[in-house]
Amino acid sequence: MSALRQIAFYGKGGIGKSTTSQNTIAALAEMGQRVMIVGCDPKADSTRLILNAKAQQTVLQMAADAGSVEDLELEDVLRVGQGGVACVESGGPEPGVGCAGRGVITSINFLEENGAYEDQDYIVYDVLGDVVCGGFAMPIRENKAQEIYIVMSGEMMALYAANNISRGILKYATTGSVRLGGLICNSRQTDLEIELAEAMAAKLGTTLIHFVPRDNIVQHAELRRQTVIQYDPESKQANEYRTLAKNIHENKGNGVIPTPISMDELEEMLMEFGILKSDEEMIAELEAKEAAQKEALEVA
Repeated sequence: MSALRQIAFYGKGGIGKSTTSQNTIAALAEMGQRVMIVGCDPKADSTRLILNAKAQQTVLQMAADAGSVEDLELEDVLRVGQGGVACVESGGPEPGVGCAGRGVITSINFLEENGAYEDQDYIVYDVLGDVVCGGFAMPIRENKAQEIYIVMSGEMMALYAANNISRGILKYATTGSVRLGGLICNSRQTDLEIELAEAMAAKLGTTLIHFVPRDNIVQHAELRRQTVIQYDPESKQANEYRTLAKNIHENKGNGVIPTPISMDELEEMLMEFGILKSDEEMIAELEAKEAAQKEALEVA
């Protein structure tokens, strides 16, 4: 039996992290890997494509209904979806009430104590946005996830989030086994996107695991609550996710302690690629615009 690998997907909110993770998981399962996904987002949308269903009932919801988490059985919280993937959603409190990370801590402890990880090759944590503090840092802080994959794009805020998440990994890597597995670029078709992703990976001391091109088939599959591999297994995009899964599967032991950069360095890199303008360029543009407006008024 192969050693259990615990990996986590992090990334800026809205970057397509949950979609990327579920499609990757579907590809891993197709490869014959035994996978469990643990949704660590209060929205409980980390398993819907694998289960072909609306939001799965969460551990916190069931614990509240039963009285406490100790009153639950493993079969209460586990559902099996596409490719035999085991699915669990941690859940969270009502918005604005309590610590949203509590569900993550409660769920992971419950699953471990009840032997849920014993017959798996992969445990995949799908973690909320770019939050690396409090309960959402738990997979990193407690050495639950040894490999972190950051989903990003060529957009400035996605790059900023990738760097910020790397800071969180660095904080705990020095005292534990957590490592940055690499970056996954989920394309937004921005200028010089793959070059920016590779440059960011180099800055962080890691690699670009895969560049996932943008394709509307992903949205078509999502509308049917399916992964692309289930919706259209012969499609080019399905093969992209298979390549991503293969690259992660072959990446065992290649994680690094990241080398996050300063905000100034990040802005310098963006300026080198022409994505961000310098203060001088912006002032010059503004002055030119004002001069043109003044000339237009004088002509009028």
